[in-house]
Amino acid sequence: MAVELNKFLTFNIGEEFYGIPVLNVKEIIGMLDITSVPKMPEYIKGIINLRGKIIPVMDLRIKFGIPSREYDARTCIIVIETEVLNQTRLTGMVVDTVSEVLDINKETIESPLACFGEVNKEYLTGIGKIKDKVIMLLEPINIMSTYEKDTI
Repeated sequence: MAVELNKFLTFNIGEEFYGIPVLNVKEIIGMLDITSVPKMPEYIKGIINLRGKIIPVMDLRIKFGIPSREYDARTCIIVIETEVLNQTRLTGMVVDTVSEVLDINKETIESPLACFGEVNKEYLTGIGKIKDKVIMLLEPINIMSTYEKDTI
């Protein structure tokens, strides 16, 4: 019987490891100038122009209630693609560092109820275990609230 693997792009926010399905990742870019947009929630940093496409950008540290820090050379934007109301949407997520793509055996993924991190459990699909690492696996569409899905 074949072992079912799931590929996740892993990244760090603070000391914690997170993963997002590779299928949702459009690209990874270094920090760009972000144009702020008035009257947006604090974690919506603004918009970027990526090769002619306007993409909203959110800072996951702020979204998850983790104290913000100054961006540095390792800070990047992961551009993800999600389907909202039969439309493909691109969204940028600012993360501290991008790590690697990991194959996580489906049998080693536990329920999000086992999570004691600071991230709201509604964002998680599971907790992956690789060697001595615990990786919180995020559901891209759930990271955006209903408000964000409607406005961005």
